Amino acid sequence: MEGPKIIFTIPLLGGIPVTETVVNSWFIILAVFIACRLITRRLQKVPSGVQVLAEKYVTMVCKLVDDTMGKNKQRYAPYIGTVFLFSALGSLISLLGCRAVTADLNTTLSWALVTFVMTQWGGIRTKGLLSWLKGFLDPVPVMLPMNIMSELVNPISLSFRHFGNISAGMVITMLIYSGLAALTNIVFQGLLPVPIFQLGLPAILSIYFDVFSGVLQAFIFCMLTMVFVGMATDP
Repeated sequence: MEGPKIIFTIPLLGGIPVTETVVNSWFIILAVFIACRLITRRLQKVPSGVQVLAEKYVTMVCKLVDDTMGKNKQRYAPYIGTVFLFSALGSLISLLGCRAVTADLNTTLSWALVTFVMTQWGGIRTKGLLSWLKGFLDPVPVMLPMNIMSELVNPISLSFRHFGNISAGMVITMLIYSGLAALTNIVFQGLLPVPIFQLGLPAILSIYFDVFSGVLQAFIFCMLTMVFVGMATDP
């Protein structure tokens, strides 16, 4: 599977390539921004229509943060809600024929690094610098290398888990598409202009890999983020 294509190049610093991942990401950001503006333009005390869905989503995110991290961690709810929405839409955009932004390691790694910084900074703010550093010596000082390694591995595992599942789904779907096209040519001796065997099965696979797996990976990423940050910020 090839990486994301370069759409255009910005003529600065020797040329800055802009890939389809960047373009698709900005498309998602713009779409969410417009949707938020339209939903919040005329808020009603008694919600109706799309406002009900928006408030339901916010309520669900806040409750999930309460249940996972504790009621005093609501300041992390906007980040969790944003990452989940961006991640889910970043996978679902493939249904429109665009490349999923979550199939690019740069995307998932950037989220994982933000989570990593948030985790470490939260631990320092809650426990203090000395107590935070002392935590790497628990339960015995000899565990220092292992404790440091476990912290550094977290963003790698977070990013590769999400990226791996989405990109693997793309590879499997592409292989099946190619196989069904070849099967059509073999059976009909190239007489059909349309690979008829591609109808049906790829759509079912798309529902699993693009919809179910994409949303599931977004949920898992957010849950692990809440667990890591919650454990680090517990006094």
